[in-house]
Formats: sequence, structure tokens, C-alpha cells
Amino acid sequence: MKKSIFYFLKRLGISSFYLVLIINLLIILSGKTYLYDGIYQTYLHGRNGPGIYDLDNFNERKIQASNKPVSWSHTKSKTDLKLTKAELDYHEKQDSKAFLILHNDTIIHESYWDEHEISQVSNSFSMSKSIISLLIGIAIDEGKIKSIDEPVCTYLPAFKDHGRNAITIRHLLTMSSGFDWNESGTDPLSENAEAYYSHNLVDLIMRQRVINKPGVNFKYQSGNSQLLAFVLEKATAVSLSSYAETKLWGPLGAEYPAYWSLDKKNGVEKAFCCFYATAHDFAKIGSLLANKGQFMGKRIVSESYMNQVIQCQDLVTEDGLINQRYGLHFWVYHNGDELVYYCIGLKGQFIITIPSRKLVIVRIGNYRDSDLQLIDLFNSKRGRMNNAFYYKIGHPADLFIYLNMANRIMNVKDHLK
Repeated sequence: MKKSIFYFLKRLGISSFYLVLIINLLIILSGKTYLYDGIYQTYLHGRNGPGIYDLDNFNERKIQASNKPVSWSHTKSKTDLKLTKAELDYHEKQDSKAFLILHNDTIIHESYWDEHEISQVSNSFSMSKSIISLLIGIAIDEGKIKSIDEPVCTYLPAFKDHGRNAITIRHLLTMSSGFDWNESGTDPLSENAEAYYSHNLVDLIMRQRVINKPGVNFKYQSGNSQLLAFVLEKATAVSLSSYAETKLWGPLGAEYPAYWSLDKKNGVEKAFCCFYATAHDFAKIGSLLANKGQFMGKRIVSESYMNQVIQCQDLVTEDGLINQRYGLHFWVYHNGDELVYYCIGLKGQFIITIPSRKLVIVRIGNYRDSDLQLIDLFNSKRGRMNNAFYYKIGHPADLFIYLNMANRIMNVKDHLK
């Protein structure tokens, strides 16, 4: 009996050895060596994907805080504007780390969980795409980029073959380039995973091919944002981080440094994600959007560009609907006559703005509600289809939950006057 167990374990060990050997050969032969970094930084650390505190896992470029930092003021009634038990339970379930609500550039609610604090930076994930859009607008204002309708190959001559000469900056901003990019936050073989863990982003982006006619279909692809960053670097002749520091982070009065992860030492920024900042400074992006490109009365992005940012382009979505949800790297939700603009990241990072009410919401956390339909926070029943429900399609459920929280707190604030 002992001999048979020993024999079985020995065979199992040999089989495991060959399995590991085969996996390594497949990785090497496929050229997907980024998987080694991905496996090390996730599974070997007890995680199954990227995290909001990944900054130390990668090389980064520092974006200095403003030399004229702006601190948010707080409402005098802030101690009365608390979350309810049901709201707190939801935040804890979604592993929230920070939740801020600002009205008229004043914080009316602020919550932090665990060890996350005011000075803690965290990964924006795809919220950084909206930052790229703002930088494109600034470059246009400065005349470094003539128009969003310029071909990408004007700035990147190598990007004119295989039909890519037809792709414009507008196609990239509207997610309608027609690339063969596989957008996935869970597939380790996707371009997203390779972009996150790769040491050669330029090679990955430059080998993208057009498989659909540009400017027809809305298909969310991070490769579009990364390509925009390369356009910005060529147009401005400085690194993406340097341009962001001079033209955005400094003028916004950022209180803390931000960081942009690089693909390697002295490499290029992972522009499609990986911009690290504090919740307070993320809120300044929301204020900029709420005030059509101004911050505290100072013009940073032209109003003409900001008006374009929130215009949904005439495209067909993957669910066969006319696009009513996406502008130029910003999401748009039609709440009747009231428009809501927002940025969202992989783990449910949010910068939400309602310009008509000068309301800004920032949420940082580890989980998001993946349901793309409205959920009632208090009884968990799904909203039924109605005339307004069409506009909710394609928007995450937690967007509406955080909006409901902000609306309730605003009502309490008004009652306390």
C-alpha cells in the first residue's frame, strides 16, 4: 500500500513537472512573456487581477503637485450628512475605500474605509481615459493638434499601413476605430492584460489592425486611448506625464503628486489606465467638467472642446442601439432633462458630475456592480422597462446607487438650511 502511494505521488510529481514545462514553452513560443509578470503579481500574491494599490509593482513617472494647491472647503453641517446603514452596507459589500460628494466645490460628505486616507493615491484604471481626452483638448487649444478630425498617421507616420490611414483622432476618442483589440478585464490572453503587464506597449499598439470601418460602431477598446497618448507625445514633444503636470495637474491646484505607471523603466505611460491620484484631486477633474473647462474661475480647457466632450456620437453600440452613452472619452447618462457625465474605472472608480446642480461624486474601491440595469438599493428589485429605461442600458447599476446617495444627502443638506 505504501509503495503504491509513493508510486502515485512520484508519477504526479513527474506529470506536474512536464505540465509546467509545457506551459513555459507555450508562453515563450507565443511571445506572451508578460504572463510571467501577470502571474507573479496576481496569483502568487493571492489575487486574480489588477488592484487599486498596484503602484509599487511598476515603474512610474511622478506628476508633481501644484505649487499653488487648492484645498476643498467643507460644509458646516458635514457631521449631519452621514450615510445610512443601508448605504454603508452597500459600500462595505463593494469594498469602498473613499466616497466624496461635493456641491458648489464644497465637500458635503466624505467617508474613508480601512487604511485609505486623504493622502492615499489609488489607481484610476479607465478614468485615466478621460484625462487623456482633456489633454487632447488642451493640445488643440494650444494649436499643437489642429483638429480631432486629423488622421492619426499625421503624428505617427508608421500608422498608415493596413488601412489605418483612415483612422482619425475622433475615431479614437469615440471608441469607433474598428481595431481588432480584445477588451477584457479578466482574460489573461487579451490585449488589455498584455498592455497592463507588458514591457513594450509601443509594439503592442502599433501591431493593431483595422477589421471594421472606422466611425460606424462604438466598441470600447483601451488601445484607442493608448494610441491617443502616443499622438500627444508626438504633438507636444514632451512625455505624457510632463504635459499633464504643466497643463492640467498644476492649474487644477492638485494637493498631492500623481503617478503614471510605465511599461518599463524610462518607458511610456500606460495611458489607458494606471493614473494614480487621491480622491480629493480626482474630484477636481469632476469640478472641471461641471464648470465646462474652468476650475475656480480659471480656464484650463476651452468651452468649445468641453461641449464636444459630452456630445454622444452617431454610432451603433454592440447591443444594436444608437449611441446615447459615450462622448469623447466621457460617459453620458440622460436623466430626463438632466445630464450626468462620468468617468469609470475597472474596480468601480467613479468621477460623476451633474453640471446643472454643480454636483460631483467620487468613489474609490475594489469592486463594482457589474449589473447593467438599475437596482433598487433598499429592496434589491430590478427596475422595469419604461420610457426612460432605454437610457439606462449600458450604464452600471452602481452609478444610479451613488447618484441616489448623493440626492438623499443633498435633500438632507437643503433641509438643514
